[in-house]
Amino acid sequence: MGLKLDQIVPWGRSLAEYRRMFQLTPNDLHKKILDCGGGPASFNAEMTQLGHSVISCDPLYQFTANEIRDRIAATYDVILAGVKANLDNYVWREIDSPEALGRIRMAAMQDFLNDFEWGLQANRYQVSALPSLPFLNQTFDLAVCSHLLFSYSRQLSLDFHLEAMQELLRVADEVRIFPLLDVSGEPSPYLTAVIAELSSQGYRTQIQHVDYEFQLDGNQMLVVHQVKHG
Repeated sequence: MGLKLDQIVPWGRSLAEYRRMFQLTPNDLHKKILDCGGGPASFNAEMTQLGHSVISCDPLYQFTANEIRDRIAATYDVILAGVKANLDNYVWREIDSPEALGRIRMAAMQDFLNDFEWGLQANRYQVSALPSLPFLNQTFDLAVCSHLLFSYSRQLSLDFHLEAMQELLRVADEVRIFPLLDVSGEPSPYLTAVIAELSSQGYRTQIQHVDYEFQLDGNQMLVVHQVKHG
């Protein structure tokens, strides 16, 4: 059955992983990017150091750095135990063990924690949550959403997914979602319905393979574009 989580947990990834999960090109990195549901990822911190523009939003950012650190510590053992109990659901190629996974994730999350208070003051980290975001229409060139939509299909309904996608497409010209599997490793039951609804509304949708796979068969992202007229 795979990994089971009762609730959404803080678990962050690095810029290097974002680049591969979302097939971010050098040109993409220069766009105005929204990292929605960014959690304790180091993506914003690393991008800022390189001079790029990223705003991350997540309800997690209502807490202090120390409170987030405590939540990460509580999550760590849960995730590692779940991964160890389901080793065959993962690709142990670049990350060769659960212990290595823990070290890699904790390094990224420590980079986030080191950056968090500064980034909060600079409004790079904003407290908000899908399906209602505090940004004007088409504020961003690109919105990315990692390990939230589709990943938490047991916790988040189909209606939530549809509303969330509409909101992301309101604030960004292009949306990329990764992965398309539930945290259990099963395909999300909502993917087909989401694509059908967005396509019926005139959006361009595409499932793309990416050069990243840790969950077994979790190497696809959903890409949705605004259709320009005139």
